[in-house]
Amino acid sequence: MVIKKILNNNVVITENDSGKEIIVMGAGLAFKSKKGDIIPEEKIDKIFTLSDNEAKQKLQLILSEIPLEYVEVTEKIINNAKEKLGKKLNDTLYITLTDHIYSSVERYNEGLPLKNALLWDTKRFYKEEFTIGMECLQIIKDKFNVDMQEDEAASIALHIVNAQMNEDMTILYDITKIMQEITNIVKYHFNIIFNEESLAYYRFITHLKFFAQRLLKENDYRDDNDSELFETVKKKYKDAYECTKKIDKFILEKYNYKLADEELLYLTIHITKVIKNS
Repeated sequence: MVIKKILNNNVVITENDSGKEIIVMGAGLAFKSKKGDIIPEEKIDKIFTLSDNEAKQKLQLILSEIPLEYVEVTEKIINNAKEKLGKKLNDTLYITLTDHIYSSVERYNEGLPLKNALLWDTKRFYKEEFTIGMECLQIIKDKFNVDMQEDEAASIALHIVNAQMNEDMTILYDITKIMQEITNIVKYHFNIIFNEESLAYYRFITHLKFFAQRLLKENDYRDDNDSELFETVKKKYKDAYECTKKIDKFILEKYNYKLADEELLYLTIHITKVIKNS
């Protein structure tokens, strides 16, 4: 591979065998090098092949301005997350998380830690990711000698969640807010404390996550369930359906979104199961 552009001593732009522009990173990769030189393969640590031009430009900017050690820490965190979750994470996480960690360390060094308004909701709704976030705090402490609060673990967790859902971070905050609003309606309707360790709760939260996505994108949920099944569920699980109607009314008034019968059906079933396990 030949250097097309040098971003700094550690990062260059080149092309792969298919002629696609890629970003290559490695300690001292471009030291004393110039455009047109061959890249030493033994110095290559990471290759980024982002297809989105905007994301590629953002990554170039971050890699050119942020010290390599932050990129290395981010890669360690992402690899840990992939291993623990067993899921594919969007490559844009390298951009957003590197930038976030760099900014957070700077803020802490200046004595300006920020509170995360979604700390408790992140703990409830994204338990695996929050646990990974807490592990990340130790990685950051070991590397930068900065002792961060669990608010930062929640922020890192939300970045990881976002990388699974391929959503903008602003939308992710809105999704989490909607999940919080609906769970509060259920909690106060039945005057219960959720068993957050139960499978029913996990399935309920997962359903709400994707429901909130559909709501914000104004996509209706449509399935092949017939009205007879819906009528049966309404009669069999009357209390749960009453709660579902409250949710339906709230969503319509606040978000101007009318739940389809299929959504009402699944919400009723999930609510029934989650209250039985609480």
